[in-house]
Amino acid sequence: MAMNRRHGNQSIVVGRNKQRNVVEESIVGVVVIVHDFEKSGPGKSASIQIYSGTELDPSTGNGKTSKTAKLKEWRSKKKSDGSRISNYKVKLKVEKGFGNPAAFVITNEHKHKFYLKSAFLQIPKLHPKIIHFDCNSWVYPFNVANTPRVFFSNTSYIPSQTPRPLVELRKEELIKLRGDGKRENKEWERIYEYDYYDKLSRSELGELSSSHPYPRRGRTVQHPNSDVPPDERMRQSKVKGIVSSSVEAALQFLIPTLKAQHYTINHFNSFVELGRFFWAQKPKNMAQLDQWTTLKLQKFIPQNLFPQILSQKDDFIYPHPHLLKENERAWMDDDEFARQMLAGTNPVRITCLHKFPPESKAKVVSTIKASDIEHNLDGLPLQQAIEDRRIFMLDHHDYLMPFLNRINSSNVFAYASRTLLFLRTDSTLKPLAIELCLPYSEAEGGEISWVYLPAPEGLEAALWQLAKAHVAANDSVYHQLVSHWLHTHAVVEPFIIATRRQLSVMHPVYKLLNPHFKDTMHINSLFRSFLLKPDGIFEKILFSGQFSMELSSELYKEWRFNEHGLPADLLKRNMAIRDPDPGNLSGVQLIFPDYPYAEDGLEIWTAIKTWVKSFCSIFYRDDDSVHSDEELQAWWSEIRNVGHGHKFNESGWYELTTLSDLVEALTTLIWTATGLHAAVNSGQYAYASYPLNRPTLCHKFIPSEGTAEYAEFLSDPDKYYLEMLPGKFETALTAALTEVLSHHAKDELYLGRMSSHSWTDNARVRHSFSVFSIELKNIEKRIAERNKDPNRKNRSGPAKIPYELLFPDTSNVNPKGGITGKGIPNSISM
Repeated sequence: MAMNRRHGNQSIVVGRNKQRNVVEESIVGVVVIVHDFEKSGPGKSASIQIYSGTELDPSTGNGKTSKTAKLKEWRSKKKSDGSRISNYKVKLKVEKGFGNPAAFVITNEHKHKFYLKSAFLQIPKLHPKIIHFDCNSWVYPFNVANTPRVFFSNTSYIPSQTPRPLVELRKEELIKLRGDGKRENKEWERIYEYDYYDKLSRSELGELSSSHPYPRRGRTVQHPNSDVPPDERMRQSKVKGIVSSSVEAALQFLIPTLKAQHYTINHFNSFVELGRFFWAQKPKNMAQLDQWTTLKLQKFIPQNLFPQILSQKDDFIYPHPHLLKENERAWMDDDEFARQMLAGTNPVRITCLHKFPPESKAKVVSTIKASDIEHNLDGLPLQQAIEDRRIFMLDHHDYLMPFLNRINSSNVFAYASRTLLFLRTDSTLKPLAIELCLPYSEAEGGEISWVYLPAPEGLEAALWQLAKAHVAANDSVYHQLVSHWLHTHAVVEPFIIATRRQLSVMHPVYKLLNPHFKDTMHINSLFRSFLLKPDGIFEKILFSGQFSMELSSELYKEWRFNEHGLPADLLKRNMAIRDPDPGNLSGVQLIFPDYPYAEDGLEIWTAIKTWVKSFCSIFYRDDDSVHSDEELQAWWSEIRNVGHGHKFNESGWYELTTLSDLVEALTTLIWTATGLHAAVNSGQYAYASYPLNRPTLCHKFIPSEGTAEYAEFLSDPDKYYLEMLPGKFETALTAALTEVLSHHAKDELYLGRMSSHSWTDNARVRHSFSVFSIELKNIEKRIAERNKDPNRKNRSGPAKIPYELLFPDTSNVNPKGGITGKGIPNSISM
């Protein structure tokens, strides 16, 4: 008796067909499946049926199909994460003249889901011709999902070149992924829909009618451990790595601090005590916690990971922030303070000043006077220094001013700041002045400001250190909320959703982008669950507090996609000029060479662009082929009009009607998910875990002469300084967070590598990718040479931390992952 399963508009026959007088051949293959070690594999409970990509079945309009065949287990082994990977043989009967297989349907009649990693099929009489399928997808039992799964081979086609036998299958698969938006999706449903961030803010964040615009996020699904579609969930080894790094961070920072809070004051009493916080011996493992500590700890860790964290029994050797290991006093150095604007964890905010004095968008002129800085320009007149592009500014003024009255109504004390710097002849930066501003009054408008100047010793030097701490707090908040979260994690998620909904897995652009989207939606979901939510970690450690998401929304208003690529960003910040040389693919030239983030970044950008241009030229002959690609145009339209719907009528979008537009857009997106994210994320533990270097909030203003606070400051400047900084618990939470965020996975995949050697069957694409990989290795060598050059003082500086955040591929250097401080992961995976 035959059974029929409906797939789209076609019946897929499962079981015996009637005997016909046809000549049959066999196609053999191997299917690779990952499943829980404790649970049995699917075995004969799973069956597949293949589609021809070259021969049409006129009765269905799709490719001819084989008979259904059961899987037969061939070999199996246990993986380090506790799962089992099994290879199954399959032998399929097809009519002679079946042609080349291009797709298959798999039906899971087993009681458990399994992860279908890959498959390959061998075409009869064409040995060694192999058809590869990179699947990487969960297959749920048929009695749950009520549908079999379709997978396509690793051959890519733009829609107009899709072989006729695959046209309808291609369309049907895309339709399935879009859903109808009318019901809550189940854990097994591969449906991608949009949602707002409205539940993550105390304002209606992201609603189209709201004054607080935001990128859209993925709609949640019902699942105990993750609320993203099944194919976006992290592999078990990655989850285990996050659990392990969370345990390590909790043991090193959170648990000792939580216990100590029973009997100690909140602030550090001395610099020695603060140093001991990082250097003191910590518990080796998760011994039985008392109930009080367990309840406290539970508030700061994602709930779906907490049971695994409590069950951890591993011993740990704790890493110390690099800043402490090499030069404990580097945080006090003005040169290091300035260098980190070029090579620290937030090297994307500094600008070259083209007009003095600076003024706000509201035309309020800075109170920094020429006389404050002229004596410190190494003999140059101020106007000459401006014209020579020697004056720079770290600007945290305009966007903060409207928020300060509300922010400062709680137990934090924040200014809006401007910091001016001078470029020496050796390309190092020298701080010139810091301006700290507050709103004068809400009723009258205007602002009041204080200007602080560098000083070598005495009270002026102590006040200067206080001013630098407030600037660092401004920069820390901008870094976490904007440079890291908004400008990488949040802005990329709509691109992922639109890619799943509008580009077939057969589409070459899907093939190009897919490695750079791995795990991002799951990581974003975790961030929403414990970092971004009301009363979450960001509200506890950042001075922006409950206004954090609203603040990032305000800065989203300034975001433009066509300014998000590295060359465009450098031009916007006046850190580079246009280069007319057509051989320079970046199109820009830095105004001074020793800007490590930009110098290394432009090499990475150029390598990515060269690879993308080569890839796109293989599939698109000319501009017309880009403009006429209906999937590509639907993808771009959905990104602009839905995913970033608040910006649909703004400038800042490529038209995507030309090949050059497509190359620029894809290069920008890949750079954002790789180089930009690595630059602003991987160095957090090295720089941002230590509150003396990068406090995230301040508990005091700088005292004014004649006040009680000034008398307190005079009596003990060090005590005042320490009480101004984050307290013990805020420091513990920040250090723990930066430790987890800076971790790379044990099996991290870095830029220039693919998870499978057979990821595409296009020989020209494989060749172009190998050229890209070779160029990245050459860039590694050049970065290593620059770091050795004593004339490039910004490459390590007083902190003696070599700039390696954009060192492309460290998978051979750090096979165990951890806090590496180097490498460009292939996606936003932390």
